[in-house]
Amino acid sequence: MKRVIVTGSSRGIGRAVALRLARDGFAVTAHAVRNAAAARQTAAECARISGQPEQPALVFDLADRAAVTAALEADMAERGPFFGVVANAGVNVDAPFPVLEGDAWDKVISTDLTGLYNLLKPLVMPMITNRIRGRIVAMSSVSGIAGNRGQVNYSAAKAGVIGAVKALAVELAKRGITVNAVAPGVIETDMASSIEEPELVRRAIPMRRFGTPEEVAGVVAFLFGEEAAYVTRQCISVNGGLF
Repeated sequence: MKRVIVTGSSRGIGRAVALRLARDGFAVTAHAVRNAAAARQTAAECARISGQPEQPALVFDLADRAAVTAALEADMAERGPFFGVVANAGVNVDAPFPVLEGDAWDKVISTDLTGLYNLLKPLVMPMITNRIRGRIVAMSSVSGIAGNRGQVNYSAAKAGVIGAVKALAVELAKRGITVNAVAPGVIETDMASSIEEPELVRRAIPMRRFGTPEEVAGVVAFLFGEEAAYVTRQCISVNGGLF
């Protein structure tokens, strides 16, 4: 049984990724920051799809290092190390830079970038010591590649994710652990629903549409497969040709 954890899997891209990995036979541990009921629902559906034992959903704030470590270490002590990690959970607090408050900067960096460290730190060494040739995928964003108006904090965090992935991939390559980033463009999620003038945005995308969570999940599933064992240190964009 190969256990994987998908953070932020109570809805949106994270939920789609969790269900797709379950379809591929992984035992999926779902996660939410607050909505424990939705995470449990995802966990139950993943178990039904995969045929694997249901993994208890975890609830913690990625910005709270002590809480993350405690939850993950307790889970691994009972159920063993993870084969793979999808670092999907994140937040955005958008504002033009002249009015971007320090709290908004800190919240996004603490969750989206420092949260990646908080998540991976307890998980990587057990993968190494158990000689697991595993998979790590971190969710970046088109904003982390090209930048985006009103998202200096979010763009900085997501660019940092790409840098962290590339460095960690070098460190773990000899262990057979792949580390990659996926950078979605405009995807049909709650975040996209807040876009002003969505038709203008669609016209800027060569494919003239928003992507779906399932299309992002398909790329993550590829990176978790045996065929991707030699793919590491990459950032794969899923953006309809936007950049």
